[in-house]
Amino acid sequence: MLKLLGIPFDKNSSFLKGPALAPPLIRKMDIDGSANRFAENGMSIAINENYVDEGDLNLESADAATAFTIIKNAVANQIQNGNKLICFGGDHSVSYPIIAAHAENYQPIHILHLDAHADLYENFDDNPYSHASPFARLMETGKISSLTQVGIRTLNTHQREQAKKYDVRIIEMKDFSTDFIHSLYSPLYISLDLDVLDPAYAPGISHHEPGGLNTRQLISIIQSIQVPVIGADIVEYNPTRDINNMTAMVAYKLFKEIAAKMLTTSI
Repeated sequence: MLKLLGIPFDKNSSFLKGPALAPPLIRKMDIDGSANRFAENGMSIAINENYVDEGDLNLESADAATAFTIIKNAVANQIQNGNKLICFGGDHSVSYPIIAAHAENYQPIHILHLDAHADLYENFDDNPYSHASPFARLMETGKISSLTQVGIRTLNTHQREQAKKYDVRIIEMKDFSTDFIHSLYSPLYISLDLDVLDPAYAPGISHHEPGGLNTRQLISIIQSIQVPVIGADIVEYNPTRDINNMTAMVAYKLFKEIAAKMLTTSI
């Protein structure tokens, strides 16, 4: 069974708050009447037909450490008995406990990380839980078999060193091609930061980083994956910067395509 869970938490955002508001607004695109529920493979992605919406976690009063425990335990509960889960963030820090829970349920586990930023900082702004650090936290556990990062266009010296330390495969945007798709491994987890897109296509994000993917390129990546996808998150939508719900609709479109991929592939 496929499930949806909202993770409304943005206390680890380094620049702007707002992603905690995202889950209900992405869901709203399902009922606002401007788009239908079909993915491009012809599958209808409909609540209580082929996925169950588990609502949002209550994280309003939680600090980072407490929130991460709540998130990890909730995700572990949701993915029992072979269930698959898509999470709506939230800032990217939530991917750490989400994927950590998956790593305890699936071994080996491989990650496809789509983002403008590598999020590999050892300790960004003296906050090891920062949204700029989740993949450093994950890789240091030794439980991630491979990490492939695509769309990156903000690497600095420290993050290059971190990538080398953890043997991360990075497809920088300046060198972009889709060849990486043919060497992804199963079981695969997808972590999708909406700022992998050029801000022209997704203005409702905290960190505008020009020169990214267009929406069709990103959809094509998802559709071209040939290995089973066991989990995913869509993070860093910031409604306070959106224009006419444009980015919310992009997030909803990507949710349908990821859901279709997860529903049509199995371990």
